[in-house]
Amino acid sequence: MPACSAAKHWLRLTAVLLLGFSSLAHATIFSVNNPRVHQIGNGYVLSAQIDYPLTPRVIEALHNGVPITFFQELKLVESFPILGRFWQWETTLWQTRLHYELRYHALSEQYVLIALETDDQQNFPHLEGALQALGRIQDLSLPPEFTQQTDDLLLLIRSGLDLSALPTPMRPGAMISSKWQLTSPWVRAVWP
Repeated sequence: MPACSAAKHWLRLTAVLLLGFSSLAHATIFSVNNPRVHQIGNGYVLSAQIDYPLTPRVIEALHNGVPITFFQELKLVESFPILGRFWQWETTLWQTRLHYELRYHALSEQYVLIALETDDQQNFPHLEGALQALGRIQDLSLPPEFTQQTDDLLLLIRSGLDLSALPTPMRPGAMISSKWQLTSPWVRAVWP
């Protein structure tokens, strides 16, 4: 009987550990959904939706007055197949990084979203609204000088937190903590 209970104990312990590791494997990260390129006149524009599930640590920092800086990175790549689809030579033609800062103003209980390249500012009463507006990419123009021939072009997009914009005392902890590593993988946009 003791051997049977010891085996059950080990079996339960193993199941708990596996569930713990599987939850770590499915950690919260940002996701780029449905990126599509559309032709408007002679140019091309990008539309996409990015989901920003923030961890409790990031939300806590935001509510304690730490501005959180997000980036949206776009890369236009020309791809030449060398060995069919198994090996391709890729050349980056154009790359840009858009930065957005999210702040929480405790006195007015408002979330402020600022596009750092243009200084456009929007206010939101709820965090969810600010994150939805941040994640909505609608008709973002692509550089026309690189989109004349679209046959071999790839448009890649990803998003994440700019940890280098955090206050200096917070950076080392954020760099090694999984609670701050939320960058999405590169996602390929669909061309028309």
